[in-house]
Amino acid sequence: MPATKDGSRRNRAASRQARPFTLWREVLTAYAAPALTAGTAGVLTGQRDLAVAACTSIAGTSAVVAFLVGAWLRRGGRPRPRVSALPRVVLTVALVIAAAGSAALLGWFAVPWLPAHTPVPAGPWLERLRIDLPLSAALATTIVTLRWRAAATTPSPA
Repeated sequence: MPATKDGSRRNRAASRQARPFTLWREVLTAYAAPALTAGTAGVLTGQRDLAVAACTSIAGTSAVVAFLVGAWLRRGGRPRPRVSALPRVVLTVALVIAAAGSAALLGWFAVPWLPAHTPVPAGPWLERLRIDLPLSAALATTIVTLRWRAAATTPSPA
């Protein structure tokens, strides 16, 4: 009986290995996960603006940030040696600060600029950009960075 237990442990450990980092899969997940979760929350709580934002500003920002961060980390499929050498927490925090800060600036300046220079009407949904963009960017950056790091440090099976 103990031999079976050890064999099943090895099988579970082998199945838990991180999948290779695939950018299109990360971008698709970065869009679908917040769209489904925030959209469901918006529908269940009766917040129509949250349900709409879930599929637009929240999920859209997550997908764009996941693509940009993932592409930068991959750099044409080759890992970045200096980036790979950084501790996981340091790399994640640095990228989250950069992405969320950039998204916060974009949201802050887009709110007054859009109604003044485009036919987009001012409204409460526009104010959501100041929260949606940096929050989505921070979450997407964290997840993509940790997934990339796990795939980069996992030895490939021989």
